[in-house]
Amino acid sequence: MKKILLLATILLLTTVEPVKSEIQGCSTHTHIENPENPEQLAELDKRWAKLAKTVEEGDFEGYKALYHPDAVVVFAGGENKISVPISKALASWEKGFNNTRDGKQKDTVEFRFSQRIVNETTAHETGIFIFTSMDNNGKVKAKYVTHFEMVWVKKEGNWYALTEYQKSDATQEEWDALK
Repeated sequence: MKKILLLATILLLTTVEPVKSEIQGCSTHTHIENPENPEQLAELDKRWAKLAKTVEEGDFEGYKALYHPDAVVVFAGGENKISVPISKALASWEKGFNNTRDGKQKDTVEFRFSQRIVNETTAHETGIFIFTSMDNNGKVKAKYVTHFEMVWVKKEGNWYALTEYQKSDATQEEWDALK
């Protein structure tokens, strides 16, 4: 038994260590502080602007098209932490989009980033978003200031959100610090 455990440990160490070294030595990532991939960052900026515009216009189909069909949304704030396929999240958001489109409410979303790691075909972005929903009288129905992460993949020339991770509530001070 000891020989099997020793052999398993040796195999694990010799297999994991080269992979770990290879990943650590990878230089294809970019941080927002030193953007080496300005073209990809500009493309992603357009996707974020499109996402915000679809929310503001109540364009459900346009919003849906920004996500990969196999995308996942993780809600980790609050008591009920869940992970759902994008189809389920979209189903719960569709009424709000339709109400916005029909002029029954006004929704907006803004994004600020603390880190953007980007290469030619993948991206991981971290930041805070503010989502606000108001009724026709300008009364705030809902306002969420949320830490988030988004994983993107580029397919056939377009960026698609693959994972949206809504981590936790953020404060106005944290938002202001990302200016």
